[in-house]
Amino acid sequence: MTHEEGGHPRPAAPAPAPLPRILCDTESLAAPDDTSSGALWRLAEPGRQLDANVVRLPPARRVDPHTEPDLDVLLLVVAGEGTLVSAEGTQALGTGSLVWLPHGSSRGLVAGAAGMSYLTVHRRRPGMQIRPSRS
Repeated sequence: MTHEEGGHPRPAAPAPAPLPRILCDTESLAAPDDTSSGALWRLAEPGRQLDANVVRLPPARRVDPHTEPDLDVLLLVVAGEGTLVSAEGTQALGTGSLVWLPHGSSRGLVAGAAGMSYLTVHRRRPGMQIRPSRS
């Protein structure tokens, strides 16, 4: 609180509301380039409730099958093609494929001959947690 003349409290002005804005051009990020790999872009806005990344897998590279126990993930292929590997087998992915990866599911990715770039979006992870060991 701030004080007006005469010592009476005056409420502080509310913080301005966040504004929608363009964060990046995924088409230019995802341009075929065999030398780039890993996260090309990350959502880093303060106060966000989501995490998002644009990731590039070079040709024939993979994300080994793994299980995400806590978070659902939405994956959108923005360039190239590849394969989703799950407990049900494999599914072809191409530019524009939108995939839901539910928490608890096993999933892996294999990039095709030209590589694959994809956007992932999920709820922001809480801070690191110490879990009991699996014995």
